[in-house]
Amino acid sequence: MGTQSKGRYNKATMIFYFLKGSVRFFVISILSAFCVTLMEMLVPQMIRFTVDSVIGSAEPDLPGFMTSMLLSVGGVSYLRDHLHVIAILIVALALIAAVCKYLFNLFNNKGAETLMQTMRNRLFAHIQRLPFAWHMKNQTGDIIQRCTSDVERVKIFVAEQLTSIVRIVILVSLSLSFMYSMNVKLALIATACIPVILGYSAYFHSKIGSHFQECDENEGILSTIAQENLTGVRVVRAFGRENFERERFEKQNQHYTNLWVKLCKLMAFFWGSGDMISGLQIMLVLVMGSVFCVNGELSAGEFIAFLSYNSMLTWPVRQLGRVISEMSKANVSIDRIMYIMNSPAEQDPPGATEPDMRGDIEFSHVSFGYDSKIPVVEDVSFRIPQGTTFGILGGTGSGKSTLMHLLNRLYDLPEGQGEITVGGVDIRKIKASWIRQNVGMVLQEPFLFSRTIAENIGITQREMPMEEIRRAARIACVDDAITEFANGYDTMVGERGVTLSGGQKQRTAIARMLTQKTPIMVFDDSLSAVDAETDAKIRQALRKNLGDSTVILISHRITTLMQAECILVLDKGRVAEMGSHEELMKNDGIYRHIYDMQMTMPEEVKENE
Repeated sequence: MGTQSKGRYNKATMIFYFLKGSVRFFVISILSAFCVTLMEMLVPQMIRFTVDSVIGSAEPDLPGFMTSMLLSVGGVSYLRDHLHVIAILIVALALIAAVCKYLFNLFNNKGAETLMQTMRNRLFAHIQRLPFAWHMKNQTGDIIQRCTSDVERVKIFVAEQLTSIVRIVILVSLSLSFMYSMNVKLALIATACIPVILGYSAYFHSKIGSHFQECDENEGILSTIAQENLTGVRVVRAFGRENFERERFEKQNQHYTNLWVKLCKLMAFFWGSGDMISGLQIMLVLVMGSVFCVNGELSAGEFIAFLSYNSMLTWPVRQLGRVISEMSKANVSIDRIMYIMNSPAEQDPPGATEPDMRGDIEFSHVSFGYDSKIPVVEDVSFRIPQGTTFGILGGTGSGKSTLMHLLNRLYDLPEGQGEITVGGVDIRKIKASWIRQNVGMVLQEPFLFSRTIAENIGITQREMPMEEIRRAARIACVDDAITEFANGYDTMVGERGVTLSGGQKQRTAIARMLTQKTPIMVFDDSLSAVDAETDAKIRQALRKNLGDSTVILISHRITTLMQAECILVLDKGRVAEMGSHEELMKNDGIYRHIYDMQMTMPEEVKENE
């Protein structure tokens, strides 16, 4: 899956979009960092002044306001007799710096966590609005990895790297200004290594970025394998695939580990080179500074202060190099998150309406394919009068479910590929949310949440009376089964409904849909896991309780469909036959053939036995 995307966000605008609500915390942390840096810069100057002018005899070289303050307390002679005053001042600066460091860490972490909360909320909200087709194209494990690991990495980049850049710029600027004010030659020697460090950091930036992207994508593959196996554990166990799946996971995990080892080797060379260059720079400044002191070009106090500023300079320059390399990692994560944020959300056309959905449903010359070159349904036309029961029969891949996905606008029907109307209104001109509120669907493989059975059935409303939940369960013929559980309706449903049998899951999903009380109800092969007797009971209860709702039944079982007013038979995406059960039985077509096969199968079994 690609990570590059073109849309309304670029990297900068997306970061600023996520920063809303946390900017003030980062601003306070940066101001605190500036205060810390300023206090740290003053200490070497005080040491220089103490060594050269208080202990030594050099004339004080201080700014005007500091000279006035010094004279007001008795001048250099007073400080020479009271050295503890200087010590107290240095301790005071250290205390101020400590308080500012505390504020920096407090507000920086608060900003970081607020940023991460905002990112997760907005990413999740955007994913919820993305089309069903987008979710079908993207692996769940990879999406989860983008919303967790990549979000964490962006948070670290903003909270640590970006704030570090501001602090580094302040620290380097002040350090260099003090260093050049004391000795230009030695300052030039100290700064000579900066372009080298920045240059090789930029060189490693692209290399680290490409390697990290490969690691990140393979982590998504590993997450997908784990997620699929955890959710499909019953299938794995049923078919004895434990060893195969374990080997598949270990193979991908080994590949992922090898990629990280390769990246770590590159990073180790990068950090080692930086440390070596920084060590050479410190040694060069120390040697040349000693020479300048011996030659009288630099005082002892200036040399001590210079070494302090050089150590302050060395760390941020090395850190800046690391920030550049870390940017390559963050750049990959930002691209991966931007792919999601720039994926177009589902949108209704201008002027979309909310019409009465209690009308006739009509498919007119509908053609559609998930891949535009391969149609799944082709030139399909039929009409479902309001309040009737309509059956759809067809083999696997004949397009039965596709028609219902189009009706519910899980996929939008492209222009020029026919028309679907409800009450004479083209569904493309109806709000998608309104359609889904009025078209209830039960799928063959229903999804149940890890909550109680009552919560799963009543999930369509914030609060639903227990009697209404039980009424829906009785219509779906699942109330008796639920009450037999030790905790009844408070029984927790395992992940993806593994606590319940296939038939119980389907009936629970039917009960959930019935609580919507929609004017259109679609049962997409949702009775396949129940026996014929229960199937008949559910259909009888539905006919009795659904009133004037339009019911669409999709099934492979003739007995499920034979009571429908009209039955559509699909064959390879096209309409093969259509009519009532009696009409279709008169034809020697697909429907009659399937009927004969299903009705005679029990007799054949008896004969074989």
